Amino acid sequence: MRIDLSGKKAVVSGSTAGIGFGIAQGLAQAGADVVITGRTEQRVNDAIARLRQAVPEASVAGVAADLGTAEGCQTLIDAHPDAHILVNNVGIFQPKPFFEIPDEDWETFFQVNVMSAVRLSRHYARGMKERNWGRILFLSSESALNIPTEMVHYGMTKSAVQSISRGLAKVLAGTRVTVNAILPGPTRSEGVGKMLKQMAEEQGVSEQEMEERFVRENRPSSIIQRVADVEEVANMAVYLASPQASATTGAALRVEGGIVDTMA
Repeated sequence: MRIDLSGKKAVVSGSTAGIGFGIAQGLAQAGADVVITGRTEQRVNDAIARLRQAVPEASVAGVAADLGTAEGCQTLIDAHPDAHILVNNVGIFQPKPFFEIPDEDWETFFQVNVMSAVRLSRHYARGMKERNWGRILFLSSESALNIPTEMVHYGMTKSAVQSISRGLAKVLAGTRVTVNAILPGPTRSEGVGKMLKQMAEEQGVSEQEMEERFVRENRPSSIIQRVADVEEVANMAVYLASPQASATTGAALRVEGGIVDTMA
């Protein structure tokens, strides 16, 4: 199967590093025109340079904006009002005991992880519906189903994202616009890497040993028994963005190594 996204424009939120950057790179390799987004000009420019180095023929632009705010989302929309593919990837996470999570954290997580996707989808889905073709992807998580006790506020947002994805797919029923959620497990992204590095330093072990210990102690039901690579998640996103995935919509596709112990 050869995926060709030539002539398609893709907006990937939160794409200066990690899974978002991996998805942007995968879409560019398939021929899509890619818009990278991040919070600062420096981060965006650095990501564009890395992407052009990896994919010399890539057509890539960038927007610096805080997508956790309505104003930031509007900045992106004003700069790139139309897209064939939207990947709602921007998100934050932070391990914190439930009784120590203040109201402000709940609100911040909701605005960044959920409302950014709502605002961008509400805008870009209209154009996709009018053109009768589009792909909207929501990056959820296995934490949407397997709520982590150390990050209840994060799990809440990922459950919400999955609900929105399913609901929007039904709103767009009968069109050639598909909407799906991707559920990664622990992935070797920039954020997870920093977290595991800090844990390794605190416990006096190597980063590799910390990865293995984290999966063993925190995700013991994992079938692959390891942290996934960014490319493994990006591959699923590129497929779902493709014409070949035209009959897949309203779905929650898991790239979590079998952590969630169900067959469905």
